[in-house]
This record gives sequence, structure tokens and C-alpha cells, in this order.
Amino acid sequence: MVASSSIDGDLLARLHTRALADRWALSQNAFAAALDASVRRAFDGTPDRRQLEKYLDTLRLEDLALAWACAEGSDAAWEHVMREHRPALYRAADAIDQSSGRELADSLWAELFGLTERDGERRSHFRYFHGRSSLATWLRAVLAQRHVDRIRGHRRLDPIPDDESTAALPAPTMALNPARARYVAVLRRAVITAVAALAPRDRLRLTCYYAQDLTLAQIGRTLGEHEATVSRHLTRTRRAIRVSVEHALAERERMSEADIAECFASVLDDPGSLDIADLLDSTPSRKEVARHRSTNKETSGAAGG
Repeated sequence: MVASSSIDGDLLARLHTRALADRWALSQNAFAAALDASVRRAFDGTPDRRQLEKYLDTLRLEDLALAWACAEGSDAAWEHVMREHRPALYRAADAIDQSSGRELADSLWAELFGLTERDGERRSHFRYFHGRSSLATWLRAVLAQRHVDRIRGHRRLDPIPDDESTAALPAPTMALNPARARYVAVLRRAVITAVAALAPRDRLRLTCYYAQDLTLAQIGRTLGEHEATVSRHLTRTRRAIRVSVEHALAERERMSEADIAECFASVLDDPGSLDIADLLDSTPSRKEVARHRSTNKETSGAAGG
């Protein structure tokens, strides 16, 4: 692997340090390859120095280093991902499909590990992570995409009904607009509306988990709840958002089931633009989280006294 041609040595060294890449023994050359892949994905041409530095400053560098260290075969990185991300991915899989979600998640782990080889090199799906969203968000997006792909695959195997059959597909009420920009706008509105309709405490858990990257245990201490209770509420809330979004797309946008699947598939190709953390601006701020922590401490102190 060669060093990056678009990122000079000093900048690469600083980014490598910020990413804590040494923790996974990820070399500067390997990290440069990760950065170059991300830049190529984001720009059609070659960005100038200002554009390049501005873009690189927005990346989740620690997550990028972790993902590419896994792709490079780091046991420590892989063990960290399995410990920190696998439980959440299983919960997301159960929320997507309770009957076969766990099987879907396991097949994704196989892709991430890289069971296939090309030119004698193990090909890990982690190389498609470019650091534009958090690794947790990207993993959930890939999982959802795999679910959509599975549905499409099953539909291709279904027999086509006769035109006169009651099972024949109805003519679409509107032409499918393949423009991704519209899908992003539609889905963004639906998610914001769904989140705004949640109870304040549910929105607060989402803010703690997605916008502030708190662990379940930290959220539990903040809200005075058991860790398992926090997990159950988050699972329920995610499921409620999904149902609300699908309902909005069907009712307000007049989308069919196939249109909705196409909408999700189009947007999930680049989850960075729809990171739920960016959609929580109207939800409780850090000050409100701090207020909950302070209230819980005072309550605990009064009870102890």
C-alpha cells in the first residue's frame, strides 16, 4: 500500500494521531489509503488544499481508523468492534425483522470480516466505510440495505400474476422519481416529524445515545433507569420511528411499498447525510442532560440522607 498522493506528510501525521490509529497498530500508509478512498468518494475531481482540509476535519477519524484496522486484520480492532458494536447491531436487526434479523446480522459480520479473497487479499466490507458518519450509524445503514436487498431478491423469485388476477400489481399512482435529492428531503422530513412526536424522555434517550455517544450505562445513570430498561426503550423508540416514517411516506407521499423500499435503498447508499444525530437539533440539549444528572444526584443524596 502506498502513501497518499493528495495528503502531505505533516497533515497525514496529524490526522493519524487524532485518529488514535496507533492503538490498532494501523500504519500511516494504511490510514492514508483510507483517507484517499474517502476523498475520492466525496469529490468528483481533485479538491484544493482548503477544500481537502475542511473535508478531512469533518470525518469521524477514530471510527475510520478502527474500521480500516479491522479490514487490515487487526485482532484488537476486531475484538473492539465485536464488543462495542455487535450488541447494538443485533438489536437493530431484531427491530428490522424479528423472525430473521439475527441471521441477517450474522451474514453482515461475515462480510465485514471478509470471507472472500481477491488477488490473494481478504476483502473486508469495512473498506467501504469512509468516516462520513459514525461507524454505528453506518453499520445500521448497511444492515438496513441488506434487508432491502433480501426483500428485492425474494420478489424476483415470485411468479408474475396474470393481468386479470386479483394478485396483479396495481398501476402506480405516481411516477417514481429516482432523484436521490428528493428521497433525502422526503425521508428527512418524515424522520424529524417522527422524532418530534415522541415523548420528551424518549427524545432525551435518543439524544444521549446518538448525538452525545453516551453508553447505555451512562444514560441509565443520567435518567435514573436500569441499563436494560434504557435498551428496551431505545429499541421501542426506534421501532416507533420506523413505523411512523413508513406511514408518512405511504400516506403523505403516496408511496407504495416498493417505492418506500427504493427510497430507503437510495438514501442508505450514503448514510452520512442522514445521520440521526444531525436530526436531533430540536431535542434536549447538553444542558438538559446535565440538569437530569444533577436532579438524579440530588434525589439520590436526599434519599441517602
